[in-house]
Amino acid sequence: MSREAFFRFARSGGGRSVGLVVLIAIELAIFSTLSPYFFSFSNLLNVTRLNAETGLIALGMAVVIASGGIDLSVGAIVAVSSVALGFAYSHGLPLGVSIVIAVASGLVCGIINGALVVLLRLHPLLVTLGTLSAFRGIALGVSNGMGFSGFPDSFIAFGQSYLGGVPVQTIVWILVAAVLALIVHRTVAGRSVILIGTNEEPARLSGLRVDAVRIGVYALSGLLAGISSLIYTSRVFSSRGDAGNGLELLAIAAVVVGGASIRGGQISLLRTVLATVAIGLISNGFVLGGIDTSWQYIAVGALMIGLVIVNELPAIRNALARFSGPTPTKEKG
Repeated sequence: MSREAFFRFARSGGGRSVGLVVLIAIELAIFSTLSPYFFSFSNLLNVTRLNAETGLIALGMAVVIASGGIDLSVGAIVAVSSVALGFAYSHGLPLGVSIVIAVASGLVCGIINGALVVLLRLHPLLVTLGTLSAFRGIALGVSNGMGFSGFPDSFIAFGQSYLGGVPVQTIVWILVAAVLALIVHRTVAGRSVILIGTNEEPARLSGLRVDAVRIGVYALSGLLAGISSLIYTSRVFSSRGDAGNGLELLAIAAVVVGGASIRGGQISLLRTVLATVAIGLISNGFVLGGIDTSWQYIAVGALMIGLVIVNELPAIRNALARFSGPTPTKEKG
């Protein structure tokens, strides 16, 4: 295979999927030599259990990025939803009602993000950076920096229970990924997201309701953050205003490592799931291997940079060609 053919395959959907599988296999081989406990069925299930929250948020982030946007507030939305659940239950509402309020809080936060992006016509990076701060402030203010606890034992069903030996949150994560994949690839709404992310103006001229789709993708992101918050709160059995801190960066990393273009117009939920697992294995392997966990951020960052270079190689080569091209000379007359 020639070098050009190799890079074409590497940038293709199949090539990226194969690359992620190879990456996971390499991680399994390396970390297995560092700890005898790493390559075990129970530990690998534990990786999916602990990364289901990030995985759900990454699925929503993948749709947002495919539409040409970005959502930096998802971690703060997790905190708002978690605190809403704890606040509602501690004030006498039934657990079921409190759960609905928590998930609905995430949905409302997402709708607010989408409405602000549409109405203000500002870059989503700026809008969601602002709402990140606002939502985090709300969560910390309502919880008084303390949080809520005292949930009933039945609440563990969402974050600490197993079904057929598989963590419930892992099952939820895979089911959500499967449903979203069907929506994105088999429905008009899903194709509209891709079209808008590829080129918004032709999409608008073709009659697509671009603003409605934009609000919809941010609402989806908020909804999945709310579900992720429910799993998180059940897993740690308390709701805190600092919940979800840094999850937005891990979610973006999963989408980028999954091969999506940060400029929009591309999506693969399968690769997003695989990338989330690959990133989770790095963290788990470092812990079991006794390596300072601060190095995991360096590893994830290096992985992102390398894959972005591969993904954007044609644009990089074109830019270099223009930069190093021959300088036109002035004819002598």
